[in-house]
Amino acid sequence: MSLKCLFLVSLLIYAGCNKTTQKTETSDVKTQIKEPQKKVDSIKTRNVMLINNVQIFNGKDEKISEGNILVVDNIISRISAEPISISEYPTAKTIDGKGKFLMPGLIDNHMHLIMCASTKQELMAPDASIDTIESKAKIEAKQLLLRGFTSIRDVGGPVFNIKKAIDKGETEGPRIYPSGGMISQTSGHGDFRTPEEKSRRFGGKISAGELLGFGFIADGRDEVLTATRENLRAGATQIKLMAGGGAASDYDPLDVAQYTFDELKAAVEAADDWGTYVTVHAYTPKAVKRAIDAGVKCIEHGQLLDEETIKLLADKGIWLSLQALDEAPPTQTKLVREKKHQVVQGTENAFIWAKKYKVKLAFGTDYMFNPPGNKNQNLDYLKLKEWLSPFEILKMATYDNAQLLALCGLRNPYQAGELGILEEGAYADMILVDGNPLEDIDLMGDPEKNFLMIIKDGIIFKNMMR
Repeated sequence: MSLKCLFLVSLLIYAGCNKTTQKTETSDVKTQIKEPQKKVDSIKTRNVMLINNVQIFNGKDEKISEGNILVVDNIISRISAEPISISEYPTAKTIDGKGKFLMPGLIDNHMHLIMCASTKQELMAPDASIDTIESKAKIEAKQLLLRGFTSIRDVGGPVFNIKKAIDKGETEGPRIYPSGGMISQTSGHGDFRTPEEKSRRFGGKISAGELLGFGFIADGRDEVLTATRENLRAGATQIKLMAGGGAASDYDPLDVAQYTFDELKAAVEAADDWGTYVTVHAYTPKAVKRAIDAGVKCIEHGQLLDEETIKLLADKGIWLSLQALDEAPPTQTKLVREKKHQVVQGTENAFIWAKKYKVKLAFGTDYMFNPPGNKNQNLDYLKLKEWLSPFEILKMATYDNAQLLALCGLRNPYQAGELGILEEGAYADMILVDGNPLEDIDLMGDPEKNFLMIIKDGIIFKNMMR
């Protein structure tokens, strides 16, 4: 065969192969092309709720306004005295508020969710497990929400898993600002060891409380730094240290100061590096002044402070998270009853001086170890009538407490809107009350009867307005 013939045959073979390849490539392309997906109309699938005809207390101002509130997803989209059109939201729910009182959800700024859901004996039992403890706390979290508490600041305990479950919608409960394990010196208010348990530094083991995540027994700057950073790593929004003796503990006297300046400063520096703050358990002027010098931003308790120290809190802009505690029951030891009595006796002066000097005042209930008593949580706000007006109580339980929550800066897990206030752009955390608590604060003491609707994150968890 001539070279010319060979060349022509080669061209024919190449052309045939190329044609086959093109067919295959075209076929592959066709198989990869899918029908375009129908565009989902997000407006039609959004969670939208219009609450008409309500008396609105925004949490911040001593007044109410008549109006309507539109909630889109979990945010208050519009507040207006005029009718609000929802024609663009065909699946929107409309609720007639019937002229009832609408206010922000309550905030408890000093809680121990794990410890209030179980007794001390249950938590200290040799067979105590985190699964059992958490299951009880999840039940209590739901009850908290039904009492109107849409946010809490948990100042000590292994609550991270419960927070995650709530945020994912796997269980019901309030928003949680967790501190993680309480950080305490050896012999401090967070040292829960029994008398026969030796320190791990002197032949002992890590305590049961530490293993379960209730706290860290940390001594010296290095250990305090590590404990602080462990909590931050786990998701703490703020850090809690024990800076003084406690009333409910069996071994540390009420009057003692705990942690040196350097140890407190270590925690403050580590927290500040993460853009958040340290709060401390402390009662006495000595303990509180040392904490202030170290850079602490909030004091828990403080019922034994003198007037000079409370004025110092005001001058420095330090928060005071107070509680109106009850006397210890007869079942407690004599030592605990005596210490608790001192705290209760000091409460009045603390509130009077804090109000006099305009201290940044927050409030929490600090319930622990008595699960049947948790139902009385709302009654603690009624105790404040002795020192505060109904407006001051409501403002502190909503707007003021929310300002302390926000002190954690970028560690704040809820940044899409504000808490503790009813305004456009704020989170839709709200309570519809049967009556006006600005005129009758006692209404807040019976949430089962008087809270007609409870809404958190734009979701209705209780509705008696059907």
